[in-house]
Amino acid sequence: MKKSIEKLKHFLPLNKIPTRNIRITYNVFWNLILMFLFVGIIGFCFVVGVGAGYFASLVKDEPVRSYEVMKNEIYNYEETSEVYFANNIYLGKLRTDLDREKTTLDKVSPHLVNAIIATEDELFYEHEGIVPKAIMRAVFQEATNSSTKTGGSTLTQQLIKNQILSNEVSFDRKAKEILLALRLEKFFKKEEILEIYLNVADLGRNASGRNIAGVQTAAQGIFGINAKDLSIPQAAFIAGLPQSPFGYTPFTNSGQVKENLEPGIERMKTVLIRMYKGGYITKEDYEKAITFDLRKSLTTKKPSSIDQYPWLTFEVEDRAKKILMVKLAENDGYLEEDLKKNNDLYKQYSTLADTNLRQNGYRIHTTINKNIYDRMQTVVREYKYYGNDKSETKKNTETGKNIIVKEPVEVGAVLIDNKTGKIISFVGGRDHDREQTNHATNALRPNGSTMKPLLVYAPAMEVGAVQPGTVIADTPLSNREYNPKNYGGAYHGLTSARVALQYSYNVPAVKTYYKIMNQNPLSYLEKMGFSSLDKNDVGSPALSLGGMTNGVTVEENVNAFATFANSGKFTDAYMIEKIETSEGKVIYEHKVKQTDVFSPQTAFLTIDMMRDVISKGTAASLNGYMKFHADWAGKTGTGQDYKDAWFVASNPNVTFGTWIGYDKPKPLEVNYKGLSYSKRNIFLWAKLMNTAYDTEPELIAPKERFQMPNGIVKRSYCALTGDLPSPLCEKAGLVASDYFNVKYVPKKVDDSLTSGKFVFVKDRAYAVPPSAPAEFVQEGFIVKRELLQKHNISNLTDLKELLPKTVRWDNLVVSDGNEIRDNGANPSQIQGLTANNGKLSWQANGDNDVIGYRIYSTSGNGGYRKIGSIPSSKSLVFPISGTASSYYVVAVDVAGKESAPSAVITYGNVTEKRPIASEQAESAKAEQKQPNKQQPENKPVDKKPVDTKPETPKPDETKPEQQQDKPQDNGNGEQDNTENNPPPNPV
Repeated sequence: MKKSIEKLKHFLPLNKIPTRNIRITYNVFWNLILMFLFVGIIGFCFVVGVGAGYFASLVKDEPVRSYEVMKNEIYNYEETSEVYFANNIYLGKLRTDLDREKTTLDKVSPHLVNAIIATEDELFYEHEGIVPKAIMRAVFQEATNSSTKTGGSTLTQQLIKNQILSNEVSFDRKAKEILLALRLEKFFKKEEILEIYLNVADLGRNASGRNIAGVQTAAQGIFGINAKDLSIPQAAFIAGLPQSPFGYTPFTNSGQVKENLEPGIERMKTVLIRMYKGGYITKEDYEKAITFDLRKSLTTKKPSSIDQYPWLTFEVEDRAKKILMVKLAENDGYLEEDLKKNNDLYKQYSTLADTNLRQNGYRIHTTINKNIYDRMQTVVREYKYYGNDKSETKKNTETGKNIIVKEPVEVGAVLIDNKTGKIISFVGGRDHDREQTNHATNALRPNGSTMKPLLVYAPAMEVGAVQPGTVIADTPLSNREYNPKNYGGAYHGLTSARVALQYSYNVPAVKTYYKIMNQNPLSYLEKMGFSSLDKNDVGSPALSLGGMTNGVTVEENVNAFATFANSGKFTDAYMIEKIETSEGKVIYEHKVKQTDVFSPQTAFLTIDMMRDVISKGTAASLNGYMKFHADWAGKTGTGQDYKDAWFVASNPNVTFGTWIGYDKPKPLEVNYKGLSYSKRNIFLWAKLMNTAYDTEPELIAPKERFQMPNGIVKRSYCALTGDLPSPLCEKAGLVASDYFNVKYVPKKVDDSLTSGKFVFVKDRAYAVPPSAPAEFVQEGFIVKRELLQKHNISNLTDLKELLPKTVRWDNLVVSDGNEIRDNGANPSQIQGLTANNGKLSWQANGDNDVIGYRIYSTSGNGGYRKIGSIPSSKSLVFPISGTASSYYVVAVDVAGKESAPSAVITYGNVTEKRPIASEQAESAKAEQKQPNKQQPENKPVDKKPVDTKPETPKPDETKPEQQQDKPQDNGNGEQDNTENNPPPNPV
């Protein structure tokens, strides 16, 4: 103390003050200091205690998180799922509210890392989660309501706020943030914390106007480069965004560049200053960086996968969500069937799957071949033969008023790999902006005659009801509620199942379907993936012609056809090959499953029948459009009133099908630019296949053909019945041959024919009466009436309506064995005699006992002589020479009586005479005396003919067998496609 007082005297003028007084003053002063110090310490401890208590009260409800819990929460951030074409070719991203692409620290520019640390947390590598000084400063500024807020959050705290807590401004949230930041630093390395922060930071918008997060997404979306390639000013700009992402972002929500970029530029300069002061860049770097032209370096708007591939992106999204929904449900112990039965359960897992799909950054690999897909879209855009747009009334969603719009012909197409079921490519429509419906996978339309092989002929062959050579009567249906007609109304008589499918006759298909309706033919459609069948389709014969209640998608229809090409095994079509996480872990991979539907024998026989559809049937025009060759087998189809046009065909590798029609069903134009509606669709099919061939020739045009399996044999059969040919059938030239399943070859010998003599009256054969003139008696093959009864034909008078057109049937008749009776009167006069191109023709006599006609011509002595006769069953046409003559014709009945001569017709420039009535009577008497002998060659002519003016020729109505029936398809209107005229711009 003495030393202290002496020092005090040295500094102060205290020499005159007694030492005792100085000592007392010092003690008092010192005691006061000690007292204040003690009170301060107690006060400080009190404040700390109160603060600690308050802090404890704030975090008392905060659970103690383990490492695993914190790891899951920190890494739980949305990452956009990506889609890939086949062969791992990148397609794009799925829809999401926030674009984010995960990256790793080693793939980020060091400039960006330095910029983030210099700006957001300069002591990042030194602190343990918090900076107390910064926190006290922030608390003081908050308590004093200071206008200057410097903030107090480290990167660790910001990460806690973004990933675990919220953006709520409160002491409670701040206290929890501090506690969790300290805990986080104990669990994770600095590099891990920094990497997570770089992936979760909100960074405004990209050039497409979409919200973005994470530095890789920002680098791509703002500057069009990867995060590892960012320059100093680019890194500084991105590092400045977290403070105000949408204030500093250079883009509007529509993707336009903002007019005023100054806020973002000023923020970038602030970051650059901090980088310079922090020693991360040199002065030279800084001065160069502040001159950076932000506007010039911004990337341009890039179309998203939705813009480029809308139908594909949405289809993949929908299918991926369904896959994840089932997988998530199965993880919780539910089956897919449970989801179908419980609507609430379905919605629950559908929502969960949607969230997972948009947030978990999956990599979805599809089966779609990019090159084929791209080229097909180009063909569809450039095709010129769809037909005209048609007006449609729609309601305006904004005004509620009806408006008239133009609706174009739409298109759907699907290409499938037969063995695996991979969807190689598809066409969803012509313009997604106009109509978003995917016409390949979602639009339900009746499939017309493409249903015939699927539901009728293949199932019927499978159960042995028919084979390709089975004879079916294409004659009017009777005693049935459903009585469809063929296109054009014509019938084709006895035809084989092969020919009926080749030309797509309706009536034989319906008759065949009636045979198997009690054997559940719909089960075949169900096995082949038809998911839209309605209860009203059960037992409906119209279904055999594609008359469906709901319809079928192009995908399902094509997928079903692939069954035939795959030896009768159905393989469900699919588009998603696998789904994996961003780390490459596979969470789903498609497994091919096959269902036995038809035997290999039935599948091949159906394929072989459909080959004829393309080679010479309703799709024969295809051959003129293709640029390559393959073993194709297919089927055309037309909807009711021409509302749909289909074509599906397979080769050993692939099956491809197209549909065209209007969104609101309405008739297609029957002809447009020289092409029928069916040929327009076939031509489009060919163009799409040709462009696929240009891309993948080995896939699209395999060199091998469909291989015939064991168990198939070729057999001859009688074309009248389908039975084994009898000697009479062979003599009549009625033997045909075809392939058969060895289990169902014909075993019975045909017995539908006899042979003998007969006369014809009105195209019906009768036994020969004694009075019949011999010249009209014919001999040939007679079809037994039982054959007509077998096909429920009771009123057939024209054999030509029953017998096939593929063979000459001149000597084949139907007879009931009865004789025709004379009606007692002379036949009525012949009408309509004409001469043209060296031929006489006339109208048939209507009497019920006329068996033939005699033709008379002028003779050299001025009279008439008979020059020929024709039975009534033959064509009423008689050839004449070019020599000038006059002619008349008489009808002859079963008793040999002649009618009065027809009007005389002159062929040439000679004035001719007609016999008078008395001469006609004498002629008739002479015929009656000699009924089985020819009339005298010359008739006496004593008087001038009554009429020498020839009648006006009438249209020839007597040659039905010369009228060519066109191949028919759906009674709803399948086009004859046996013509091979190419389109205006052939392939």
